[in-house]
Amino acid sequence: MPGSYPAGPPTLSGDLETISRFLANPTAIQRRLRNYRDLRFVSDQLLTQRFRTNGGAVLYEMSEPFVTDRSVTAVSAGSEYPSANLPTGTAAIASVSKWGQKVPITDEEITRNVYGGAAVDRALRKVVNSIIKTVDGVTMSAIASAVTNTFDVTGSGGVAWTAASPTILRDILKAKAIVVGQNLGYMPDTLALNDAQYATVMSDDKITNALRRETLDSPVYSGEIEVIAGLRIVVSPSITTPLVLDSTQLGGMADEQESSPGYAVSDLQVQVKSIRVDTADKWDLQGRRLTVPVVQEPGAAVELTNTGV
Repeated sequence: MPGSYPAGPPTLSGDLETISRFLANPTAIQRRLRNYRDLRFVSDQLLTQRFRTNGGAVLYEMSEPFVTDRSVTAVSAGSEYPSANLPTGTAAIASVSKWGQKVPITDEEITRNVYGGAAVDRALRKVVNSIIKTVDGVTMSAIASAVTNTFDVTGSGGVAWTAASPTILRDILKAKAIVVGQNLGYMPDTLALNDAQYATVMSDDKITNALRRETLDSPVYSGEIEVIAGLRIVVSPSITTPLVLDSTQLGGMADEQESSPGYAVSDLQVQVKSIRVDTADKWDLQGRRLTVPVVQEPGAAVELTNTGV
């Protein structure tokens, strides 16, 4: 974090007044939260829809049919078109939970740091990271319990990704085919992996040999593969089993925008509030997210099992 804040000098050594103005300004904290580009919820990348909450809960329909309740028939000239109904899915309800915590930061910790803002930034990151870790864990548990489609990479003569001569790209394409083959309008666009799985995929020679050569975009130089088989790769330690999914259909997050005074909120959906505790010469940095994951279309995802990583 830079050693300066709005209305502050390049360094903040001993400048408690400037830090105090920053901590007392929700708008300044909101701008700081927006700079955390590397702190992204995997929840919001896999469940991209947004739901409105009412009374602390959200009502939604699971596995809504993508076709009408009768077959399309030939229509004779001059005849009226036959009517059909739009069937609904199974109604479900999910209650919003408030996930949060607070951490203290003392005046001494701020003033004894060469860049006082660094201590504040470190505390903010820890609060936001902790909330992300918890919410992502809840989201991945909800997805794992709802998704029933699986593809065993060791089935039909296949091998684990850690065994000799794995067929990782073929396994991913077969998993993608399972989702598309349901003929329900799902179009997989995301491959979800944890760090170990991502390292295995990125270093597979069948994949690397198929990439463009003589370019600095190669994962050998960049350390990244962003898209494979038309699937955007999402990496998170919260992911246990590889997933191929349609992020536009799988579900969404229902965030409750509670308008409590003093909170700053950004596109991370984490709300942060700084509370001055004059009796102890410190600040409490309090963070929260009021949300619940909603898995609306479990058929829009498939788990790849027995990968070995």
